[in-house]
Amino acid sequence: MEEALLRSLTPSVLAILVRRGADFAAAEDAVQDALVEAVRVWPADQPRDPMGWLVTVAWRRFLDATRADAARRRREDLVDEEPAPGPAPAVDDTLQLYFLCAHPSLTPSSAVALTLRAVGGLTTRQIAQAYLVPEATMAQRISRAKRTVSGVRFDQPGDVATVLRVLYLVFNEGYSGDVDLSAEAIRLTRQLAAAIDHPEVAGLLALMLLHHARRAARTAPDGSLVPLAEQDRGRWDTESIAEGVEILQAALARDRLGEFQAQAAIAALHADAPTAEETDWVQIVEWYDELARLTDSPVVRLNRAVAVGEADGPRAGLAALAALNDSSPSSRLRSSRGYPIPRHAAVAAYLHERDGDLATAARLYAEAAQKAPNLAERDHLTRQAARLNARRSR
Repeated sequence: MEEALLRSLTPSVLAILVRRGADFAAAEDAVQDALVEAVRVWPADQPRDPMGWLVTVAWRRFLDATRADAARRRREDLVDEEPAPGPAPAVDDTLQLYFLCAHPSLTPSSAVALTLRAVGGLTTRQIAQAYLVPEATMAQRISRAKRTVSGVRFDQPGDVATVLRVLYLVFNEGYSGDVDLSAEAIRLTRQLAAAIDHPEVAGLLALMLLHHARRAARTAPDGSLVPLAEQDRGRWDTESIAEGVEILQAALARDRLGEFQAQAAIAALHADAPTAEETDWVQIVEWYDELARLTDSPVVRLNRAVAVGEADGPRAGLAALAALNDSSPSSRLRSSRGYPIPRHAAVAAYLHERDGDLATAARLYAEAAQKAPNLAERDHLTRQAARLNARRSR
């Protein structure tokens, strides 16, 4: 009995129960009970119709809970209308389930947790381990999220952009615990792409594949970060790159450009370069211009400054950075929560180093290390500052 099979069937089974009239929270609990029963029973006697078996068991678990609930009289019509066992209906409500789990009423962290539980089929323990929080804390978060969306109509139109942002949040968490969240995000995005024909869904899938292809080369054996320019490109996954480029090209051909397609185009140009020196930085700057037009994001403009520095020299990159600083110091250099943009000091340090100002670069690397979002990045920036200070002392 493969765990992958159960996880792939989870969203369809849950959607069927909700479509039959079960509220989301109760349906999700019933599906989890059915999955536990499948793990117990299937190794010795796997059914010919796994999905139909799960639907039948989950529906009965839901009805058992309903009968025991104080609101039984308000749900007697559901009890009296139990569908006969048999093949599960062919209607695929997976897309609606994505919309429900990424409902605007949920916080981003709750939407991510609910998506991984209801669509991804992960256990609460697995999600808690992945996000380094106690299982009880994650269980409360998921329970609150389920209660929040229980009153939402299942056939209510959803927002694809919100779903994509949730999946991208999952992807960027990387790997922790016994769950590879990047791989899980790719699986869920593939599933979404099969449910809806949308160029931005394809763009996000291409972006994930292109970034994931470089994963093996991103860290050294001691766990330290390896910058893109120094990575061993022979360790990049060429099959994932080829698939990502193919998906991206098909999406771009539809002439409905979105931010994930633009990001994927930048990643594809990096992947296409045999060496760092052969990177087409001029074209990357052009794609950053498109991305800035689409998002008007200060983070995008920060990354564009790096690309300008590579295409036209460090002085041009520093000028682009200064233009970003001067455009609106009180807002453009701050995130939506009011914090300074991550990695601004690191970008400035890199450009000053390339321009030969080692003292300023070393100071900025040390400053960036203090603001680093994780230990690996902090250690990398600290080493950069130490390297420049050692060069200056010689």
